[in-house]
Amino acid sequence: MKSKLAVAALITGAMLAPVLSHAEDQDKDRSQPSVFVKDSAITTKIKTKLAAEKLSSLATIHVDTDANGVVWLSGTAKSQSEIEKAVSIARATENVREVKNGLKVKADS
Repeated sequence: MKSKLAVAALITGAMLAPVLSHAEDQDKDRSQPSVFVKDSAITTKIKTKLAAEKLSSLATIHVDTDANGVVWLSGTAKSQSEIEKAVSIARATENVREVKNGLKVKADS
């Protein structure tokens, strides 16, 4: 029984090693991990606020934040008022320095 458990642990470890090393490689271009966390936190806060507003075009609004606190909104919304609401939410979020609005109104098809 102990040998079966040892073999299973060895196989599991061998399977996870490439996955873990690949995940580590993805963030090597980030010179400062704390900046990466801050950027992700800003993006997450904005997405959470957008979800709370229950915007109908939430799934088509993309949010990204760069290392300088600049938020990039892209994608489509169903109305100009939804775009204005998304931009307003982004601007009001803590640590956001600027909002670049690339959202477009897309009529229902």
